[in-house]
Amino acid sequence: MAADVTIGIVVTLVGIALFAFELIHPGALLFIPGSVLVVAGFLYLFFPTYLLDSAVGPVAIVVAAVVATVVEIFYYRWVAPTHRPLSTTSAGLVGEEAVVLVPIVPDTLKGKVRVRSEVWSARAAVPIPAGARVRVVQGEGVSLMVEPAESPPSA
Repeated sequence: MAADVTIGIVVTLVGIALFAFELIHPGALLFIPGSVLVVAGFLYLFFPTYLLDSAVGPVAIVVAAVVATVVEIFYYRWVAPTHRPLSTTSAGLVGEEAVVLVPIVPDTLKGKVRVRSEVWSARAAVPIPAGARVRVVQGEGVSLMVEPAESPPSA
């Protein structure tokens, strides 16, 4: 009898652990097996005859899997909302604003900028410090030509 209770507790705890792992690291698709294990463990602990000797147990497990699937779909839509597709060409970024990650030195490709969610090598005619906002004026292969987004005030 004690072994039966231990099995039910372990199955339920593994299901709860899968829920926790899914919340910590979204995208692992652990809600579905976690739900199945929690329902199976609960039935095994409190209603073992329904789980093992009737159709109620398997139906409950299938229902848990379906509900978990629906919940998981909505959860992923909430956790990872859709965004604009990533750009694959530098020419498609002309006019976009970016943030300088690595200072831009004229006539070199040492500078780096983040445009949307992508990091690109960047050049400019003037030095631009990290953290500055820039505008893409030209795409050149795998690099961008940028200029400061705000013009300095005229003296």
